[in-house]
Amino acid sequence: MEQYKQEFIQFMVESDVLKFGDFTLKSGRKSPFFMNAGAYVTGTQLRKLGEYYARAIHDTYGLDFDVLFGPAYKGIPLSVATSIAISDLYGKDVRYCSNRKEIKDHGDTGILLGSRLMDGDRVVIIEDVTTSGKSIEETFPVLKAQADVEVKGLMVSLNRMEVGKDGKKSALDEIKELYGIQASAIVTMEEVVDYLYNRECQGKVVIDDTLKAAIDAYYEQYGVK
Repeated sequence: MEQYKQEFIQFMVESDVLKFGDFTLKSGRKSPFFMNAGAYVTGTQLRKLGEYYARAIHDTYGLDFDVLFGPAYKGIPLSVATSIAISDLYGKDVRYCSNRKEIKDHGDTGILLGSRLMDGDRVVIIEDVTTSGKSIEETFPVLKAQADVEVKGLMVSLNRMEVGKDGKKSALDEIKELYGIQASAIVTMEEVVDYLYNRECQGKVVIDDTLKAAIDAYYEQYGVK
């Protein structure tokens, strides 16, 4: 596993973004782990987060794209932080763009924040996590309604590696099949478990035998076969 991925796993835990316990997800599933990118709240955290996304996007898609699109609301700071990091790390200027939940009819009108989209723009979508693919179902039509853009890919921070809405394929595989989008993640949950199992982080073991058994049971039910 690449060094930056190991560092990112520790970063998620230390930032209290990746938690373990009993959680009910937006999809209704009961999960022994939960990720909330909204817990990145400081300038230092956002700077580091943008750098991890930038490295993963660079490794997966290269830099041959024009716009980072972050769906409202959590995708807004992600797109801003990552566009800054891409500039700092690679000297490449990409525009950031996000959508509003409601269309604004005065001043800076429309449904978009940041850059306008133009025909021919190559776009990478950036999100925190995708469990069932529902968010892309909402985002993709917004993008296509604004301009004739090419969506090069979707980058999330964590691939939960569980089945999407059809109950057979992973959410990221479903997205690729339905929309033709290459979907990827900074790290997978398998990498997280392998790295954290019986490893101390901040002075305590994050994933012990009991929690590992709960995660394994979750994947027996919701994991991709």
